[in-house]
Amino acid sequence: MNSDYLAIINRFTSLNILVIGDAMLDVYLDGSANRICREAPVPIVDIKDIKTVPGGAANTAVNLAQLGAQVDYISVVGCDHEAGMLKDALISHGLDISSIMCDHTRRTITKQRVTAGRQLLVRFDTGTTEAICENHEARIIGILKEKFHEVDAVVISDYGYGIMTDNVIGILGVLQHEKENVVVIDAKSLDKYRRVGATAAKPNYQELVTLLAITEPATGGHRSEQIKSYGQRLLEKTGTRYVAATMDIEGALLFQHGREPYRTFSKPVENSKAAGAGDTYASALTLALASGASIEAAGEIAKCAAAVILQKSGTATCTQNELNHYFGSGSKYVQDWQELKSQIDTFRREGKRIVFTNGCFDLLHSGHVAYLEQAADLGDVLVLALNADASMKRLKGENRPINNLHERIRVLSGLESVALVTSFDEDTPIRLLNIIHPDVYVKGGDYTVESLPEAPVVQGYGGKVEIMHFVQDRSTTHIITRIKQIA
Repeated sequence: MNSDYLAIINRFTSLNILVIGDAMLDVYLDGSANRICREAPVPIVDIKDIKTVPGGAANTAVNLAQLGAQVDYISVVGCDHEAGMLKDALISHGLDISSIMCDHTRRTITKQRVTAGRQLLVRFDTGTTEAICENHEARIIGILKEKFHEVDAVVISDYGYGIMTDNVIGILGVLQHEKENVVVIDAKSLDKYRRVGATAAKPNYQELVTLLAITEPATGGHRSEQIKSYGQRLLEKTGTRYVAATMDIEGALLFQHGREPYRTFSKPVENSKAAGAGDTYASALTLALASGASIEAAGEIAKCAAAVILQKSGTATCTQNELNHYFGSGSKYVQDWQELKSQIDTFRREGKRIVFTNGCFDLLHSGHVAYLEQAADLGDVLVLALNADASMKRLKGENRPINNLHERIRVLSGLESVALVTSFDEDTPIRLLNIIHPDVYVKGGDYTVESLPEAPVVQGYGGKVEIMHFVQDRSTTHIITRIKQIA
């Protein structure tokens, strides 16, 4: 089944997606609070770091781009400093900002969060939330008419902050009825979109409570049971083919006409600073549906993309690379070193620390596993380079390898600690190190930094060399000797 999901995910790069919705700037002020203010009994936060990232529909647009799609994003912001920071952030993610309009009468919606350690202390919200003016409404309608039937899918990310006016929604419905496209609605007020005829709606639990006029919301652990009976009503009220009702740690219920709801399950994640998982879910759901996936497969893929976000802090995105790895991609093996470098560069742009090790790993044993886990702990992404068969034969003798390169790749790709696998034909990985420049080079055994031929290369570009001793009495040679004795 994972191979089917991976095939769907790999089709994301061929898609063009149009996003319309409220742009926001998310600001994170992180620091420490060790003092109490004299003026009032409140903590004083010494700010150590300030981070600005796209939020709201802008975060949806970035997620779609990070998942591999080409994205057109339509929105209206102010003509202020916050708008400039938001545009710069979008450009840094490779987005075209030509359809983002500036209005000097509006203030860009900004949400500033102040945290001390892992504790969120306060959030300040500023910005214009009234409906956009007629001129910008007309421009949005013009772009929508021009691009609606040229793209593979349309995402509406409506936080109720004035971008999606009644006229814009009306034109959306006209275009959808002229020629049906994949349209996914993520909106605070889904009932406004009933006549659009969209493909899918993605309400969260609070939006479900409002939409269904539920007077007694369920407690945690009982939400899916409560919502399950509302499937037909949800489909009628949204006017969509599918409804993906998300309920935090209870997963999601996927409704469609004439079938029992399909449920996906989520693992609880303790991360009070995670934000934007709903945007990520909607993005992955859209791309999967536009790739021809069933709603069940789309829901599973969207669930996993959101799970990636919940491992992070703040407003974050899920990349296509991360989603592939979440599914335990058999494509951990990258033969082409330039392609490997490209993947590593992507991880680096995400702030990941790259760890590299190499070896034969002929008969995988507990010593190998412990060594690779320890190496992985030194950073965020562990790259393992395997000696090719001819290389191992030169190093270990004519009777080696016991397992050929293909078999070793299959086994080692199954280890959670290993993110990427490649191979080399030479006796040392020096040529590979010169290409990918890992942050940390790890070697196991009784080596010293001075005796390693790779050490000068790594140190030359500013990398770090770490020596780890193997577990005693755990080696492939030792295992082979024992097998011969038994035989």
